[in-house]
Amino acid sequence: MEKTILVVEDEKAIADILVFNLKREGYDTLVAYDGADGLQLALSEAPDLILLDVMLPKMDGFEVCRRVRETHDTPIIMLTAREEETDKVMGLELGADDYITKPFSMRELMARVKANMRRTVTGEERTRQPVQAGGGLRISPENGMVYKNGRPLELSAREFDILCFLSKTPGRVFSREELMEQVWGYEYYGDLRAVDVAIRRLREKVEDQPASPRYVMTKRGMGYYYVDASPES
Repeated sequence: MEKTILVVEDEKAIADILVFNLKREGYDTLVAYDGADGLQLALSEAPDLILLDVMLPKMDGFEVCRRVRETHDTPIIMLTAREEETDKVMGLELGADDYITKPFSMRELMARVKANMRRTVTGEERTRQPVQAGGGLRISPENGMVYKNGRPLELSAREFDILCFLSKTPGRVFSREELMEQVWGYEYYGDLRAVDVAIRRLREKVEDQPASPRYVMTKRGMGYYYVDASPES
């Protein structure tokens, strides 16, 4: 089944170029030229990925991202002409998986699209999976879920990928560059803070006290690692 990508871009010329290149790569596309229509399509059509401009009429990309993240874990790549560092971090904090600054090459954008594309797991599929009992953290790669004390956690695809990757080799420290390459799926292009923000968001969901983590740990000056802190370990 072909994957569908929603393009939310108010400049029609740019939107047309994006659609042309995405279709050439074999993707189906949906297009919205303002934030309100983009949000409506994101929620009603459930695309596999969203290319979301920041500067949009009716509703800016940050608000669209925030509202999509309330109910959907669809991968989101922010498209921005802004250079301000706070704007880049804000998009990541609101739940965007990645961002790319205009002007960008189509080759780089397509690499980001392919790296961020994830198979979505429907709510029905999740409820059919048995909930793990007992204490501690339980990671289920088969259905893309994580359970804590028997209860499912709502992680984004990126957060789940990070946790899975780190947990495969407990105690091994991975640098931000290594995580960018292994989890994001491409060599380091620009801002490694995407890793820091994703780790912080992950900790907010899996840790009892994010400021004093038990599972996803930091090795100062080196990177991040996983500790199996369940009672049975």
